[in-house]
Amino acid sequence: MLLKLFLGFLQVGLFSFGGGYAALPLLRQQIIIGGWMTADEFTDLLAISQMTPGPIAINTAAFVGLKTAGLPGALVATFSFILPSVIIVSLLAYLYRRYNDLPVIQNVLSGVRPAATGLILSAALYILVTALFGTELHMAVLDDINLVALALTCAGVSVLRLFKAPLLLVIAACGAAGGVIYTLF
Repeated sequence: MLLKLFLGFLQVGLFSFGGGYAALPLLRQQIIIGGWMTADEFTDLLAISQMTPGPIAINTAAFVGLKTAGLPGALVATFSFILPSVIIVSLLAYLYRRYNDLPVIQNVLSGVRPAATGLILSAALYILVTALFGTELHMAVLDDINLVALALTCAGVSVLRLFKAPLLLVIAACGAAGGVIYTLF
């Protein structure tokens, strides 16, 4: 199991660009399709990973490793996930410092930005659809929309944008409201 975790998270760490949220589609594929968790467990894990300190993708790797192989699994998954980044960033930092004036470097960076944005949007869409429909996008039906989740999503986004409320406060308030609503109804 440790070797499977190492290779799986090494692959995600090697091919995910653009930060933690950009890694979520690859993490989802590795975790759900790999059979380590169900889609619902993965969505719950993302919520927990978002609320705990640290980057969401690393938290996710640690939690999956812990669930599947205990503390050694958490350490292996986390290490293998960050290993490619450490190597690649060290190499890129050296090359960037040495050749940052070349137009080709600026052109490469201009090409990477849209790809990273697409990966982040893909992750956001997956989380939104799963929260609202309780299923993945290709199976979602408008009749099955979770109106409570939609209302809490809209309320949370509105409070964040209109009132510039602290993110932690909005998350706590939406969680408390969801707990009360789902308990009562």
